[in-house]
Amino acid sequence: MRKLSVTKIELTVEPRETDSDGWKKIEGNPTMKTWLEYTSKDEQLLSGWWEATTGTYHTTYKVWEYVHMIEGRIIITPDGGEPVRVGPGDAFVVERGFTGTWKIEEKVRKHFVIRK
Repeated sequence: MRKLSVTKIELTVEPRETDSDGWKKIEGNPTMKTWLEYTSKDEQLLSGWWEATTGTYHTTYKVWEYVHMIEGRIIITPDGGEPVRVGPGDAFVVERGFTGTWKIEEKVRKHFVIRK
């Protein structure tokens, strides 16, 4: 019989208050905070919370990310693609290799799961 383990995820660690690697401010002066709550033993799966203030970042994703929006509004526009609007309650995936902008229209809080 396989043994199951459960890890409850909560905002219990101090946030990192620097911009994530690959995120470049291109409009306004947005800031971000990241709470990394869980890392798998092989360090290939990460989970936590992310907040950002209004403004626009250009980013390049080197990982796969699942997002559940808790609050705020973002317009995500792939380079050369159509904008996608997301807000509270929305869930979406950003594929490895995505390049484009995140325009944060209202302060954002999201829960994320990242696979390297």
